Amino acid sequence: MRLLLVEDNRDILANLADYLALKGYETDCAHDGLTGLHLAATNPYDLIVLDVMLPGMDGYTLCQRLREGERRDTPVIMLTARDALDDRLQGFGSGADDYVTKPFALPELAARIEAVLKRTRAGGRRLLRVGDLSYDLDTLEVTRAGQPLKIGPIGLKLLAVLMQKSPAVATRETLESALWGDAPPDSDSLRSHIHTLRQQIDKPFPKPLLHTVHGVGFRLAETEDAAK
Repeated sequence: MRLLLVEDNRDILANLADYLALKGYETDCAHDGLTGLHLAATNPYDLIVLDVMLPGMDGYTLCQRLREGERRDTPVIMLTARDALDDRLQGFGSGADDYVTKPFALPELAARIEAVLKRTRAGGRRLLRVGDLSYDLDTLEVTRAGQPLKIGPIGLKLLAVLMQKSPAVATRETLESALWGDAPPDSDSLRSHIHTLRQQIDKPFPKPLLHTVHGVGFRLAETEDAAK
């Protein structure tokens, strides 16, 4: 299980990461809202633990942007010292799945994480679809028109970002960050991986889904001008 922790208090963040690692979770961390949104929009997470009061972008805005702008349904647990009813309602209204008030006990948060994961997974598989292309994020199975496709780990990472962004454009910077973080290779490796992915998902079929937007990035959509 991979979690994203977004918390500006470094002591709290370190304690959370250490405790959840002992519980068997893999965690990524962000100290501000903008970094948190970038990570959440470009990586597949099973759950996000999100502080409300963050520099750059507050947790309410981040969660709303994640739901509406990025169209991501990753479960979100909000952390906050603000426990008024209106604050909790605002959290749920922005798309949060649960709300934990500070100070909290680490075992309680771990129990909330397990409960939310169990509840959301009971609702069905995490399935991405664009046209006749489907990607099951739980089994890593990709099919098009019912035919299974064999795609390697890098291709699967690219495909997840492209499908989650669809029909909008995924910029080169977004795709490079998803693959290599802040240290992309000097060579044009992204173009090579996109070419391979295009061969895998488009070449055997009459209608292309993966389109190049010159000077910007790439779009996965049923029609080339779907997001214009």
